[in-house]
Amino acid sequence: MKIRLALIPGDGIGPDIVKEAVRVLDKTADIYGHEFEYRTLLAGGCAIDRTGEPLPAETLECAKESDAVLLGAVGGPKWDNVPSSLRPEKALLGLRGGLGLFCNLRPAMLYDELAGACPLRSELVEGGLNVMVVRELTGGIYFGERGRDGDSAYDTMRYSKGEVERIARKAFEIAMKRNKKLTSVDKANILESSRLWRATVDEVAADYPEVAVNHLYVDNAAMQLVRNPKQFDVILTENMFGDILSDEASMITGSIGMLPSASLRSDSFGMYEPIHGSAPDIAGQNKANPLATILSAAMMLRYSFSLTKEADAIEKAVEDTLRQGWRTADIYTEGCRLCGTVEMGDAVISNIK
Repeated sequence: MKIRLALIPGDGIGPDIVKEAVRVLDKTADIYGHEFEYRTLLAGGCAIDRTGEPLPAETLECAKESDAVLLGAVGGPKWDNVPSSLRPEKALLGLRGGLGLFCNLRPAMLYDELAGACPLRSELVEGGLNVMVVRELTGGIYFGERGRDGDSAYDTMRYSKGEVERIARKAFEIAMKRNKKLTSVDKANILESSRLWRATVDEVAADYPEVAVNHLYVDNAAMQLVRNPKQFDVILTENMFGDILSDEASMITGSIGMLPSASLRSDSFGMYEPIHGSAPDIAGQNKANPLATILSAAMMLRYSFSLTKEADAIEKAVEDTLRQGWRTADIYTEGCRLCGTVEMGDAVISNIK
């Protein structure tokens, strides 16, 4: 298979970690007989410096012409004082909107080797943790009508049945490939938009009888994530609730530098990125942890190209690398093998079978 991949390294450690993910992809391609064609694009603070805007039109057009996008990180203190319309983070919103990405996947995985970093009691996560948060990305209160009226302000949460149905189907399809269990999170006891959400999810559920479905109010879901996280497999929710719950889920793993993400549209196209920031203080110093970006590349192979064996091989290589004791500084514990960005990439590459 020949794959056209848009690379958006971005700012800070973005170029460092994307470089290692590319090396891992190239090794995987050699083993399994694929070919990657890369095009490196500007977005974020570096694009502001070069072009005066966070998302140049050329970047968006080239991304549209690719088969998928792999992104590093954007932003940093250097651009804190630019006008809000020109902040580096606007590049992310522009890419999501311009590429039609409405489905955000945020897996929260706890590796046995990193269990000591989990802030929860060990018995709550014994045997590992693997939760997938499916977040609607383009609707809800973040995109509803808003404004000021004298001394008051308002933000509108609005969803159409079609918007709920398309994200629900994505979540059910993912649940079918996992443990066939889905928890839909809303606030249907208070919000009319949540009542529409719940009714629509139930309608879609009828098409997936093998998937066990339950509903939780968002406040209860937040409590249950720290009380008994292993009860969850796939969590489906709207934009703002998903923003909050996915961050909570990532923090209970204790290793935010390890977690990937994907943003998908209705076909197989997607944009893949680590959930951590740009960490400009360690950029270019061979200190960044590339594993979240490498795992994002594995998600890309799985969800955009249905290359399951290849994705499995990368994920298994990451597990083996951790088992062998390799650690960048952010996940280092005494007795492990402290390494840099490139050395971690080397270790993963050597473990790809």
